[in-house]
Amino acid sequence: MDMIALVEKALNIRSYYHKVISGNIANVETPGFKEKDIDFRRELDKKIGSDGKSLIAGDIDVSENARNDGLSSIDGNTVNVENQIVKLTENQLMFHSLVQVAAKQFSIMRYLIREGR
Repeated sequence: MDMIALVEKALNIRSYYHKVISGNIANVETPGFKEKDIDFRRELDKKIGSDGKSLIAGDIDVSENARNDGLSSIDGNTVNVENQIVKLTENQLMFHSLVQVAAKQFSIMRYLIREGR
């Protein structure tokens, strides 16, 4: 698999993860809401093994996060907004890094097309 295709799949998963985290934050005060999460590495492994099929958001496994350290509010909500902000920030940094990798790949391609000029 070429680098651009790999970066595309990773960007799609990161983009979807942003929606999941945003949904968690939006439901921080919803009674009984369980925090949702994605295992990025597992999802990327699935997409790499999918023989180049396009990424469809419905193909990503979103699970309720059981690792809430036993902490939940009285109403059963398991979302910790501080943890979600950390995850959102990390996801944004990783997304930005992937964009930089893609930009570098395109820069290399442009250089080669111009025959080093």
